[in-house]
Amino acid sequence: MRVLLIEDNPDIAGSIRSILTRRKYAVDIAEDGENGLEFLLRGVYDIAIVDVVLPKRDGFSICQAARAEGIAAPLLILTARDAVEDRVRGLDCGADDYLVKPFSEAELEARMRALLRRAERPVQRERLSIGAFVLDPAARSVQAGNVPLSLGSTEFRLLEFFMRNRGIVLSRSQILEHIWEYEFAGSSNIVDVYVSQLRRRFTDAGAMVRIVTVWGVGYKLEEA
Repeated sequence: MRVLLIEDNPDIAGSIRSILTRRKYAVDIAEDGENGLEFLLRGVYDIAIVDVVLPKRDGFSICQAARAEGIAAPLLILTARDAVEDRVRGLDCGADDYLVKPFSEAELEARMRALLRRAERPVQRERLSIGAFVLDPAARSVQAGNVPLSLGSTEFRLLEFFMRNRGIVLSRSQILEHIWEYEFAGSSNIVDVYVSQLRRRFTDAGAMVRIVTVWGVGYKLEEA
């Protein structure tokens, strides 16, 4: 398993490399954002760990540029900031998950395993529809009527999960475990943030679909 680590702090980079090499990962290190993106675009890595604050190019723009170039490898963001807005920004830029510094060895390994498991899953190919929305998992596309809808990677996964369970009440813990594949370390408020974003998408698209809050339980997707 080949890992790219983009981290400019030599102590942190050395510590992470030691952790991963003990687990038989092959680790390459890039010490600034420009070199990190150049390495990542080679397309030879199974997963990349990307610090946010880097010389020359930050981690958010690395993720965004890599996704624009078709890099599908899981991207794990490292950040010292734990605000929900920062997490959402990273995920919307194309990252698959984030890890807040300082972190434990066990947590780093758990998140990497979850991301690698997700990457190995076969793509569900049948199209899903509700109201005016049609979601194509294979093409990673969503249309509202005949208009393409641009969604971040986490928004897409959340909408797909709702559409596969239309009419069923999903608890916050179910959503967290499905989207992030482990018990979320922070507040489950991030689910509410993403639900609010999807609701705005529905309103902007004029689609007769809604996410209903079931108080004390969770959310469900239904036609309006």
